[in-house]
Amino acid sequence: MSSLIQKYNVPGPRYTSYPTVPYWESEFFTRELWKKNCKQGFDLTNSKEGISVYIHLPFCESLCTFCGCHKRITKRHEVELPYIDLLLKEWQLYLDLFEQKPIIKEIHLGGGTPTFFSPENLHQLITGIFDKSIIHKDCEMSFEAHPNNTTKNHLQTLFNLGFRRLSLGVQDYDPKVQKVINRNQTFHSVAKVTIWAKEIGYTSISHDIIYGLPFQTLESIKDTVEKTKSLNPDRLAFYSYAHVPWIKGNGQRGFNDEDVPKDDFKRELYELGKKLLLENDFIEIGMDHFSTSEDSLYQSYIKNDLNRNFMGYTSSKTDVLVGLGVSSISDSWNSFAQNSKSFKEYEDLINQGEIPVIKGHILNDEDLIIRKVILELMCQFKTNLNFIPHRYFEEFKIVECLEEFILDGLIEIKDTQLVILEAGKPFVRNICMLFDFKLKRNKPNMQLFSMTI
Repeated sequence: MSSLIQKYNVPGPRYTSYPTVPYWESEFFTRELWKKNCKQGFDLTNSKEGISVYIHLPFCESLCTFCGCHKRITKRHEVELPYIDLLLKEWQLYLDLFEQKPIIKEIHLGGGTPTFFSPENLHQLITGIFDKSIIHKDCEMSFEAHPNNTTKNHLQTLFNLGFRRLSLGVQDYDPKVQKVINRNQTFHSVAKVTIWAKEIGYTSISHDIIYGLPFQTLESIKDTVEKTKSLNPDRLAFYSYAHVPWIKGNGQRGFNDEDVPKDDFKRELYELGKKLLLENDFIEIGMDHFSTSEDSLYQSYIKNDLNRNFMGYTSSKTDVLVGLGVSSISDSWNSFAQNSKSFKEYEDLINQGEIPVIKGHILNDEDLIIRKVILELMCQFKTNLNFIPHRYFEEFKIVECLEEFILDGLIEIKDTQLVILEAGKPFVRNICMLFDFKLKRNKPNMQLFSMTI
């Protein structure tokens, strides 16, 4: 395993989309093209499967130094209502585009810190979205929360609106690790919110744990996983710390590179955590995700309809995803579009009656093929090589690379099906990179992605 880690530990995408954002061809993208593609996708699929809605709530009261998300640090809660007003105006712009009521199959509140907003203001936001929509009978509603500022009123308010899934950011319980990442929260605070949610009736509670954080040890991973298990969450995201200090504004400061676990030791942290999770009846789902057998994520996995998008893994599949809020990304299956990251530009565009997307990508035939292949590898650990036109095998020496993966014990080929073996699951990003033709054609001169291991 050590030699494989050294061999395959290279910068690589996490594949929440294909093409990945750095390889979007925004020079061929226009707002009008996005509106056309989005409406076409909506018209084709809304009545059959509905749409997904992601709402980015970017405010946080303090900066977590592990975080690479787009956020704004403030303690001024008077920003809440003006931002909600902009979100609802943006939603109206999409309603005007669609010309009929959308059927919402999935809605997710991400951040930032969604529970930065008061329960009353969250109620105003969600009712403003729902009042002009149809809620699918199987709609999955979820939100992310910080244990320190999530009240019972937050939980009850969102539950009454239909939310049944809650994701709590835990990261690590070690005080030394918490201090360096500026994420101080006690086991008691996490337990309190988890127990409240169970009492209220939430059916899927998720905890996020990160391995590879500065000063993390085997003992801290063991302690964090054991404490987590004692609360019996339904699913876990146990994912790698993405160390990307070169990206402006992500806040990854306050510690040195040498404080961050690397290579073999980082993988040892993961393997210990994974071992403990599997011993406690969690099942590995996709990349870095685990769930109980009763959770909807596992049910989707065994039915081969697990999906992955900009919100991560989801048991709900729609072709159209509308992203609302500053920096949010939308998806019409054959195109992507991202909102402005500038609060002022976002506000100005909305007040001008414009959907605030400023860059994106229109997928061509090749992109759509590779998107399908990578999605299957990420969600099912397998794909059919017949999906890929033969000319690419020669152009990118795919057979030779596949043979190397086989020799390393990472994959097997059954007829035309590529299957990622158990030993290959830690290297799923590397296997996906074999088919990332945009990455192969345009090797970056600078590091764009976090390390794969």
